[in-house]
Amino acid sequence: MSAANLWTAPLADPLVVGASHPHESARAHVAGAAPYVDDIPEVQGTLHGAPVLSCVAHGRILAIDAANALAMPGVRDVILARGIVGDPMLASFAGDEPILARDTVQFVGQVLAIVVADTVMQARRAARKVNVRIEALPAVLTIQDALDAQSYVLPPVFVARGDADAALQTAAHRLSGSLEVGGQEHFYLEGQIAYALPQEQSQWLVYSSTQHPGEVQHWVAHALGLDLHAVRVECRRMGGGFGGKETQAGHLAVWAPVSANKLRCPVKLRLDRDDDFMVTGKRHPFWYQYTVGFDDTGRLHGLKLMMAANCGFSADLSGPVADRAVFHCDNAYFLQDVAIASYRCKLNTQSHTAFRGFGGPQGVILIETILGDIARHLGMDALDVRRRNLYSDEPLAKPVHAPARRDTTHYAMRVEDNILAPLLSELEQTSQYRQRKQAISSWNAGSAVVKRGLALTPVKFGISFTATLFNQAGALVHVFLDGSVQVNHGGTEMGQGLHTKVAQIVADELGVPLHRVLATASDTGKVPNASATAASAGTDLNGRAAQFAARHVRDNLAAFVCGLDGCGAGAVRFVGGQVHSPKATRSFDEVVQLAYANRIQLWSDGFYRTPKIHYDKTTLSGRPFYYFAYGAACTEVAIDTLTGESRVLKVDILHDVGRSLNPALDIGQIEGAFVQGMGWLTTEQLVWNERGRLTTHAPSTYKIPTAGDVPQHFRIDLWPQANLEDNVGGSKAVGEPPFMLAISVYEALRDAIDQARGDSPAPGARRAPVHLIAPATAENVLTALRAR
Repeated sequence: MSAANLWTAPLADPLVVGASHPHESARAHVAGAAPYVDDIPEVQGTLHGAPVLSCVAHGRILAIDAANALAMPGVRDVILARGIVGDPMLASFAGDEPILARDTVQFVGQVLAIVVADTVMQARRAARKVNVRIEALPAVLTIQDALDAQSYVLPPVFVARGDADAALQTAAHRLSGSLEVGGQEHFYLEGQIAYALPQEQSQWLVYSSTQHPGEVQHWVAHALGLDLHAVRVECRRMGGGFGGKETQAGHLAVWAPVSANKLRCPVKLRLDRDDDFMVTGKRHPFWYQYTVGFDDTGRLHGLKLMMAANCGFSADLSGPVADRAVFHCDNAYFLQDVAIASYRCKLNTQSHTAFRGFGGPQGVILIETILGDIARHLGMDALDVRRRNLYSDEPLAKPVHAPARRDTTHYAMRVEDNILAPLLSELEQTSQYRQRKQAISSWNAGSAVVKRGLALTPVKFGISFTATLFNQAGALVHVFLDGSVQVNHGGTEMGQGLHTKVAQIVADELGVPLHRVLATASDTGKVPNASATAASAGTDLNGRAAQFAARHVRDNLAAFVCGLDGCGAGAVRFVGGQVHSPKATRSFDEVVQLAYANRIQLWSDGFYRTPKIHYDKTTLSGRPFYYFAYGAACTEVAIDTLTGESRVLKVDILHDVGRSLNPALDIGQIEGAFVQGMGWLTTEQLVWNERGRLTTHAPSTYKIPTAGDVPQHFRIDLWPQANLEDNVGGSKAVGEPPFMLAISVYEALRDAIDQARGDSPAPGARRAPVHLIAPATAENVLTALRAR
């Protein structure tokens, strides 16, 4: 289904799932009536916090003098590490990050103290008056320096299959190179915020803009020395998250109650945009080195990869992020003899964190870069080289090493639902790839300054948390006496439409109209121990749990009706707000009221755990993913060879979402992911200076894409096949996989640079690799143009 016919396509049946319904908060968003944390009415006596930041990348704290700040109007206190009643370290996975800096600072922007005042502006002004004396120590500010010093937040990881060295020795061709890919600021519209309210008997209510209320609950209880049941965390919605509110939201959610605990009153803490940039982690920047062997047809014969992640000063989620980069360095391609070294480097910068794709994009871009340069080296079309290396059921010529076919990843998972070849063929035809390649070559021959490029790249992305224990979810469904329905689940809404899809699933399970189902705020007091809304698994997990909960209620009602009408429960159908049995048709509302009068349970819980998955985290092998989502994008770009400026001209996307639960929401996710990925690879440049200070810390210096950057030709079609695995509604995850479709922009830019440098070389002519640092800013494009 394409974006053009979303609202006009006839429905084959009256089901709610599969139709394009507006986001459950769309009207409230447009009317300005959708409250976020900062819109919650403040309790009388609420104070406001502001952070005191380090101005040194690495140093020893000599003194913190708060006298000038405390003398300012409205200032109530300055909270230091010694004021924390519980554990002074955050309850993070590695336990290597202090709540507030103690003894040393490890990056410019690290929080040393919280100033608490009557108003937010009083707190922010006073925070700048705190005098901090720090003795500077040597700082590690580049990945290369970290590698030289063996400065790691976690031990290196090595994954191998076959004999890469032997394969390289016998390969007909070899290439070696390096690649540098920058990080990315999340730039959510709603900044980081938390509002902590003390409750009776040492209990706490924390409103947090978080993707993981359960983790916030854990961190707050840990910092206050309380049991988890004493802390309740609520999040109705976020104004964007993109992974930046998975762990990073927990910092504010701890600073606020730590401050409130000392002052015995509510405290709200909201970062301004500059402080948000300086304090919070980004997408991990990566640096790579590689050696690849291949034959005359472009097929890979041996690959050695070194992947070094800039993790910042603490581990945060860097371990699983770097693991997923290892998992996805194959993208859509079979790697027979491969050796991968993954380094998790400790630098004196912000602690980098989750971001849409979670390491996947950093793995995918590497193999796509390598294949693009193989094509140039052989004088072949890059799409043909990509096709030559796709996963398939083709037997291996000499299966000395397992597996026997080209269908198993380097981490020993079979690709069982492979649609890569037909999907690429379909997009090649619908995008007119071959014709446009010829037309662009002719156009470039007649254009002295502006050159165009074209690329078609695929995506294969694994769906599930790689940490198996997080692949579980719970939900509650309540049916009220008037027949209206309320659903609560452990997922969080950040604009992606999770609540809408869950409500659709519940509506269909109970056979009621969508408007009769209300999804309520995520709340640790309702569904405990919920996993983060991340890994693109929000609907897979929470939608299925909600479906099971609704099914329990429906089964109760069906059993009741069959008792009334003397039929089997399987003969009772729930559809269109009606309950049909072989003997009678009643409204859903009537059945609910009759059931209540007969003391039938009208609420239930549901629980779901993802099946089939398992993997050994010490060897990074097994089946970490339930299934793969696929897609491909064909992108045309233009570059100005005098200025280095570039523009995306056309985009054609064919993406696999299984049987879409809501095509409008899914296409919106694909659009947004692609544009965000385009920003990562073109304009969004993070720059730290020689003192370790982030200099691109505001919209004036950090450039996300605008509406003007979206091409007029932006076509999206959905692959018309249901998920082969038993996923909810036959659907597939859609949050992260489309992000990597934007790698086609990067490859198209490299194609344009190649054609500009070679003055439109003849087909079959060998060309040099194109070394383009990402993001492909104007400066980096010019540098690539001038390199030979």
